[in-house]
Amino acid sequence: MTITRLAFAAMLVCSATASAATVSPPSGCTAPQSHQFDFWVGTWKVFAKGSDKQVANSEIEKLYAGCAIRESWLPKSLHLGGSLSTYVPQRKAWRQFWVDSDGSAVDFTGGWNGKAMVLQGVWPQPGKPNQITRMTYTPSKDGSVEQLGETSDDGGKTWQPGFDFLYRPKGHSEAD
Repeated sequence: MTITRLAFAAMLVCSATASAATVSPPSGCTAPQSHQFDFWVGTWKVFAKGSDKQVANSEIEKLYAGCAIRESWLPKSLHLGGSLSTYVPQRKAWRQFWVDSDGSAVDFTGGWNGKAMVLQGVWPQPGKPNQITRMTYTPSKDGSVEQLGETSDDGGKTWQPGFDFLYRPKGHSEAD
């Protein structure tokens, strides 16, 4: 009888532990830092900054109990891509993994600087195997987000403009 009671008690503890694990997200996903990139979540029309010409659509969603942000980049050209971003508490940093239909795969790292999310990583280009790309995502009061891309070929000593996109929420203009 004692063994049966112990087995039953153990089963209850395991069941309660499993239920708690499925109800609550991991503690790293509830940290305030895990929400620093939430401003980017949404359905967007993407424009070259300073232009009314749309270059892409972008679907950005929060997934996995708030632990990740996934982007589906849908440009007007044929170069599709996407990213998966997460805050890594052990590193006290954000990581973003980008992959696209050109075969690029880039691991970006960085974090919130008080005004913007800044991520950088080595994104090789033809003839430039060690080129660094730095992306700065800045939220605006009007609900848009600027994504400024800069590149460096000298280990980050100097930076050149790469791209400058403006993400506008879908449904916020007469052109939608």
